[in-house]
Amino acid sequence: MKELHIGIIGFGTVGAGVVETIQKNAQLISQRVGFTPVITRIADLDITTDRGVKVPDGVLTTNAMDVIEDPNIQVVVELVGGTTIAKTFILKALQHKKSVVTANKALLATYGQELFAAAQENGVDIWFEASVGGGIPCLKALREGLAANHVQEILGILNGTCNYILTRMEQEGADFNAVLKAAQEAGYAEANPALDVDGFDTAHKTAILASLAYGHWFNAKQVDTQGISSVTQQDIQYASELGYRIKLLAIIKEVNGHIQLGVHPALVPAASLLGNVSGVFNAVWIRGDIVGNTMYYGRGAGRQATASAVVADLIDLGLNISNNCLRRLPAFTPYDGYEHVMESSEVIARYYVRLQVMDKPGVLAKVSGILAKYDISIASVTQKENSSSSSVAMVILTHKAQDAALKSALAEIAVLDECSETPVVFRIEDLA
Repeated sequence: MKELHIGIIGFGTVGAGVVETIQKNAQLISQRVGFTPVITRIADLDITTDRGVKVPDGVLTTNAMDVIEDPNIQVVVELVGGTTIAKTFILKALQHKKSVVTANKALLATYGQELFAAAQENGVDIWFEASVGGGIPCLKALREGLAANHVQEILGILNGTCNYILTRMEQEGADFNAVLKAAQEAGYAEANPALDVDGFDTAHKTAILASLAYGHWFNAKQVDTQGISSVTQQDIQYASELGYRIKLLAIIKEVNGHIQLGVHPALVPAASLLGNVSGVFNAVWIRGDIVGNTMYYGRGAGRQATASAVVADLIDLGLNISNNCLRRLPAFTPYDGYEHVMESSEVIARYYVRLQVMDKPGVLAKVSGILAKYDISIASVTQKENSSSSSVAMVILTHKAQDAALKSALAEIAVLDECSETPVVFRIEDLA
């Protein structure tokens, strides 16, 4: 039986998971696809620590070039992470006419255009299913399963740390800082959690999804990004009373030929499938013009889930190599249109607005008058009683409004004598 010879650079959690998966299911894979995956070389600076898997003598090396330059290796798996040395390794592998599998979303979202141009120049492929959604095969679904569709909208819960924190805040009535500390102690959040909780990890994945959907390579810097540290227990409770849950969403939409890219805490219907994604799980909701609404759900990170996606890419590449059809389905296919990314001020959406105002007559009239001045229509308003204070929370849900208009209106409202705190604003995504 044919063999697919694989080299791995990076023998950490995911690298060990890839080896474990192949050792466990190599026979199953070979029966299904007609070739056997073989781990030929593994490079890592640390080759002494026990990863829980055993490899034959001579497989491990501390020199990544031993993998890249090995003439027997057909595919290189990059699992180093980061945007510096990982980029160098991938470019060298491509120059040696070796296809690459990577889980490196930060690298792809920053240098994707350069890397895919190098793959095309050298007649090889880059596959990257594990870069978005961990073990969820959402990229394959988008690239192949939905190829007949104009993608109208993608909403994603793409960071397990943030979803875990928001879920526990809702379930336990705890505030953000307390839950973040617990998440760090449980190993779900890093000691420095900024990449996750400030939304940057989700922004990387948003750029990759948008690039596949619209055929133009978007950079993570083009994604309007907001994290979850501003989400309070108060807003989680009010959202729940209104039939919503707050989730950190990747938001990708096509609007009259322009592309909206954002990462924001947003209200989604509590009864929806997306609203019921809890804990560390991820989900991607995609609406196509032909298929309608689809959703893909599962574990978004971790050794086994990510390894599953990496090995799936290896199988696809192995089939292409076995049948002499590399570049059969380039991972990124440019086509005309959809290059303009909307400014945040251009976005039109529904909004949740919470004001802290004086409890006296005429305040609602002033607020609604200012909103009307900027052509913002109120869908509902709730004023919370508070017998222990002279101020009360006023919660407003708007109809669709332009972001710039809402910001201008809230700037006027914020300076009213009757308004005692800075207004709080979140998007509402109703999953049309």
